[in-house]
Amino acid sequence: MCADPAHELFDLYDREGRPLGRQKERALVHRDGDWHRSVHIWVALRAPGSGACTLVMQRRSLEKDTWPGAVDVAVTGHVRAGETLDESLREADEEIGLRLGPGDVVRLGLRRREDRHAPGIADHELQSIYAAVVTLELAALRPGAGEVTELLALPFDAAGALYRGELEAVDGERLRLGASGTELGPVRLARRELVHAADPYYARAHASLAELLRGTPPEPWVLDAAR
Repeated sequence: MCADPAHELFDLYDREGRPLGRQKERALVHRDGDWHRSVHIWVALRAPGSGACTLVMQRRSLEKDTWPGAVDVAVTGHVRAGETLDESLREADEEIGLRLGPGDVVRLGLRRREDRHAPGIADHELQSIYAAVVTLELAALRPGAGEVTELLALPFDAAGALYRGELEAVDGERLRLGASGTELGPVRLARRELVHAADPYYARAHASLAELLRGTPPEPWVLDAAR
């Protein structure tokens, strides 16, 4: 199964998010550096009973056309041509087995990212950043075959220290697809395994999630990733 269909259509935008009224296939968008929309959903898990909080991340499939095998936000996906941002929340079910609607997420901000990390790739995204806090165990989720290799649950505070560069690695739990279903086990995540971010994206999103967990609606922000 191909994780990223090359002929999938995206709507095109300018850098400020104004629609251009044109569509283009994924492979050509990533070749030519056209601005297009994507959605990121940060997911915090509150353990039933104890209330202990972990932060979910995903390891991207090796079949992905950008950042194969790297560790990323819990849910990341492109907004298809003609699709609204609310409709794009389908990505949560497809990638981690979590059904979310507009009332289940809080907007954290917007990130403009210009990524040319690999030859032939010019990925210019307008990333709409959301967060969801759910009361679940990691085992209740499901890595999406072909999209995600495994899901990781990191202690919330330790994850923040990793993002801020205060730690080089964090111990947590992982959920992966095995021959007989999903399998739980320990994991040690090194900072170098994350999808590279030259801007303070990870730390900024974590700080907003911390506010949300304290019961304070975070103020939406805009980040421009380094070119």
